[in-house]
Amino acid sequence: MIHVKGLTKDYGLRRAVDEITFNAQKGEILGFLGPNGAGKTTTMRMLTGYMPPTRGTAEIGGFDVVEDSLEVRKLVGYMPESVPLYNDMTVMEYLTYMGEFHKLSNLDDRVDEVLERVHLDDRAGGYIGNLSKGMRQRLGLAQAILHSPEVLILDEPTIGLDPAQIIEVRNLIREIGKDHTVMLSTHILTEVQQVCNRVIIINKGRIVAEDTPAGLQSRLSGADRVHIRVKGEADDLLPLITALPGVLNAELVKEDSVEVSMNAGQDIRPEIARLIVKKGFDLLELQAANLSLEDIFMQLTQDEPARPALDGSVDA
Repeated sequence: MIHVKGLTKDYGLRRAVDEITFNAQKGEILGFLGPNGAGKTTTMRMLTGYMPPTRGTAEIGGFDVVEDSLEVRKLVGYMPESVPLYNDMTVMEYLTYMGEFHKLSNLDDRVDEVLERVHLDDRAGGYIGNLSKGMRQRLGLAQAILHSPEVLILDEPTIGLDPAQIIEVRNLIREIGKDHTVMLSTHILTEVQQVCNRVIIINKGRIVAEDTPAGLQSRLSGADRVHIRVKGEADDLLPLITALPGVLNAELVKEDSVEVSMNAGQDIRPEIARLIVKKGFDLLELQAANLSLEDIFMQLTQDEPARPALDGSVDA
């Protein structure tokens, strides 16, 4: 549904998005990650027709975001990070107003359905100016899904929500993602692991990684890691575990804990467990300890060279 090729955006001499290329298919939830200023929001604004690219192409549902902007807007639901709301309108009035732009024939029924879906049906008659931050976010999501879009683009959809609301929104995104294309930006990396099928990490306007969360962990760790905890001191375990075939390294991380690096794809946890028990240790914990998405994110976005500005100087 989303096809992007060489998409670039310049602000004067500063390049915010630098020739990025990616695709997202129907039934896919794509996580779009990057540090502040990486180009995430700029990319989303270009995809939704709010901002023209400097060059490159982007198509949604076969329509070009520049040449066929009106058709694209029919297909896309967009929730920006700061949702533009009208404080002097009621929740019902706002959604009705937004639905009229889409010329929905079943507008009243659709508004009721969406309000119930985002759990704002009990606030339908209340003024937007009196809503909490979390409720305003949910209202922003309601307007994004109001016209049943084929593609949903969400910029930080759970910001400002309490834990219960975050779970509700994540469940809603999963539900929508079964039959639609969802692209979401977030700073909550655990959210990506729980919700997204695939991840794109962008830094300084360029894509630095693209894979499934599990694929990123496997590809960047270079080895499988196991965390072991025993009752008592674990020093004597180090030479025993290191001698096992397939073990690259064993390191004491606490007096009762050892972290083991194994050849990637060679799972020898059963052998390790049998060895520990055979040598008379009480095994309390043995679990995979691969790189977290936070580790991967930091690895890919730190110590990157500064991007040249368009005049040849360094953009710090």
